[in-house]
Amino acid sequence: MATESTSTEVGSYFVSNYPPYSCWSDAYLPAVEQALQSPPTGDAPLGLYLHIPFCRKRCKFCYFRVYTDKRADEIETYLAALSTEIELVSRLPVKGERQIRFVYFGGGTPSFLSVRQLHSLVDRLRQHVNWDSAEEVTFECEPGTLSEPKIAALRDIGVTRLSLGVENFSDAILEENGRAHLSPEVYRAWDWITAAGFPNVNIDLISGMVGETWENWRDNIRRVIALSPDSVTIYQMELPFNTVYSKDILGNKIESPVADWETKRAWVNYAFDALAAAGYHTSSAYTMVKNPQAVNFSYRDNLFRGSDLLATGVASFGHVSGVHYQNQAEWGEYVGALNAGRLPLWRGYQPTPHQSLIRELILLLKLGKIDAGYFREKYGVEILQQWASEFQAHQDAGLLEIEGDQITLTRPGLLQADGLLPPFFEEEHRNIRYT
Repeated sequence: MATESTSTEVGSYFVSNYPPYSCWSDAYLPAVEQALQSPPTGDAPLGLYLHIPFCRKRCKFCYFRVYTDKRADEIETYLAALSTEIELVSRLPVKGERQIRFVYFGGGTPSFLSVRQLHSLVDRLRQHVNWDSAEEVTFECEPGTLSEPKIAALRDIGVTRLSLGVENFSDAILEENGRAHLSPEVYRAWDWITAAGFPNVNIDLISGMVGETWENWRDNIRRVIALSPDSVTIYQMELPFNTVYSKDILGNKIESPVADWETKRAWVNYAFDALAAAGYHTSSAYTMVKNPQAVNFSYRDNLFRGSDLLATGVASFGHVSGVHYQNQAEWGEYVGALNAGRLPLWRGYQPTPHQSLIRELILLLKLGKIDAGYFREKYGVEILQQWASEFQAHQDAGLLEIEGDQITLTRPGLLQADGLLPPFFEEEHRNIRYT
């Protein structure tokens, strides 16, 4: 996790769930099956996630389930399996007649698909699910995979939010880190994206890529501001164990591939200041938005508040009626299960009510501001009493401020938000492997 260490730690992670994924197992699959095969408990919003696991190249810092070597017929095999999974999911009692509130195409690289593949996939999906009334449909893009017809196709299938993985504007740094695109492709795609008129376009950057310097970072921020996207999301480079770079560290091939945490935070701090001066507003520990009234993040905000998420695709994560699950993480097992007409479930977890409270507390804290009254009303718990010592320690360190029910992260707190969260974990989860 992002700690106060000034050296890069192999195994650093972005906190996206609780309890940690390493606690999940197939022993919970009966609970998962029961949740899926029962009407929903409560009135939680419902979302849909679709994992498109293909990429032109694997980035050296990537730790997701992606494939760079699949033939056209294998890609079609996957898309057919995904369509079958959507059909099965659409019939589940937990789905019932519920409307899809938000949709997220993630990867991998969803924009890897051709225009024909996109239309074919969505035509098949729409036979079973409808997202016309969804308040947000997000689609992740790699600039070099985009074309003007493909962007038009994304608008046609109902995408409302594009997230463009720029990461850096230096071609030398992009190449060193294994990115497939170069900066001219960003600018070429940007003209098409702007002309298409998407309601919300986000640009991703990474603080701490190999080769980044202060000069390069300032140039990145200048270029982003010039493009004027609706939102800018900045992640600090992390190195879980299954990346090319972390394996190099463990093998003693290289010493320190990325900047230390102090430098990465300084770069994000600079970016937040520059974006604020350009009229952007803080939306979370990672994101600045141009117009808070016009830009919302339905996927993020609903998930952080415990919405249901039907997850589809290899290795994807979902949760319904308080039970969490993950699909099979290997190609053969995923496709094989669907060819046999069954859901490709692999492992799960059924959190206790207290663990669900912790999950919501730590995820919402990443937004930079939480209200103790919200948890009092939803869970009947006084979080400022339950975690008095933890909040006090962070306050004493200048990482957050407390005024009445309002708990607000300071800028230093925002810059290391994930590092503030483990003290709120239950004791047995504080020092275990996250994934």
